[in-house]
Amino acid sequence: MERGTQNGVRDCLPEGLGQAIRETAEAIAALLDGAADTDMSGRVPGLEWTVGETAAHLAMANGLMADLASGRERPYGDGTPEGIAAANARSLVEFPERGAEPLSALLVQQTDVFLDAVERAAAEGSAGRTLQTPLGPMDQDVLAAYLLTHMLGHGYDLARGLRRPHMINATRVGLCLPFLQTAMPRIAGTSTLTARYTLRVPGSAAFGVTFTDGQVEVLPDPPERSDCTILTEPVVFLLIALGRLGPWRAMARGGVLAWGRKPWLAPRFPTLFKAP
Repeated sequence: MERGTQNGVRDCLPEGLGQAIRETAEAIAALLDGAADTDMSGRVPGLEWTVGETAAHLAMANGLMADLASGRERPYGDGTPEGIAAANARSLVEFPERGAEPLSALLVQQTDVFLDAVERAAAEGSAGRTLQTPLGPMDQDVLAAYLLTHMLGHGYDLARGLRRPHMINATRVGLCLPFLQTAMPRIAGTSTLTARYTLRVPGSAAFGVTFTDGQVEVLPDPPERSDCTILTEPVVFLLIALGRLGPWRAMARGGVLAWGRKPWLAPRFPTLFKAP
């Protein structure tokens, strides 16, 4: 499949997802193509990684996702945020490339490999198979949403590190939601909370998240007698979900509104999860 050709991907993934993956990869590559190698040694605000390390991680992760989409097994961590963080650290030691140009090319190349694998699976009739990922089993559509989410999160980091505009928008956030909903129970921290939340992200269907003595369940629709409804602007939602923005800061900016029987539960919601 040639770069820029969307038809095969559009048929294989939920509408707009393949295009969003490709366009996000190209936007990140454009960031890196405009960077000097000296820029790659600067630290990303809020991270322990440099710009070069972040770009290297992103390029390697796209390669991992491409292998998974091809049906290859690639154990990576133990499924916990801590285990994934340790695997990230090891992979950066094993892969020393930090140059802007080669990492940009590798990122786009691995994205193309991923999309080719998706198209091939559809042609072979295996698109519905379960794939083992660092965050547990997923189908192909959720894995693609995982890839997009990961690219947007670290694309945002690179944009901050290089002091350039990021590439997150409401449409892309909506395409990330299937992965975020799948991942929530898997990254939940220890809690004894019992509460029912309704989450509303403009442009996407409202859904529910319930806690019963700390056990998390994600519902396709709002729960009955919701304790707290949270309305979050899409870009703010993703940044909070990925740990790039705190709930109090988001509420102060007007990006989050909450109401219901227990609206004070809203700022607590993001703290109940640990993004890997």
